[in-house]
Amino acid sequence: MQVISKIMTRRNLKRRSECPLNASVEMLGDRWSLLIIRDMMLRGFRTYKEFMECYEGIATNILADRLRKLVAYGIITAEPDLSDGRKLIYSLTAKGIDLAPVLTEMVLWAAAHEETGNQALVRLMRADKEKFLAGIRERWANRRSLRR
Repeated sequence: MQVISKIMTRRNLKRRSECPLNASVEMLGDRWSLLIIRDMMLRGFRTYKEFMECYEGIATNILADRLRKLVAYGIITAEPDLSDGRKLIYSLTAKGIDLAPVLTEMVLWAAAHEETGNQALVRLMRADKEKFLAGIRERWANRRSLRR
């Protein structure tokens, strides 16, 4: 189902401690949240249906829950699709876009220590990390300006 049925707010999201690393882990510490953000940043995904087509095969209930949490944490927004009000369009917020360097470093770390695929992406990141990150920021800035 594409409608977020239960509204989560920051008030319902209590943290175990005030540690900044704990706050990061509580917001992003599961694989699905990071993969949703990856798909938004790198593959341009914006709809529930697109997220369901991710390589890793997320379950519908997990996807709905993670999207709700990412909205509640202010990492993404969810707005009705202008052409079909039953659908939601998800977008990265400035807070979400600020995760680009973190995800880039995670990709580079994994590529340095594990056998991974998508070496073309890794080479692109390694060749000019700042240019790669600027491209992500520019794409999302352009998407936000198109909606206005």
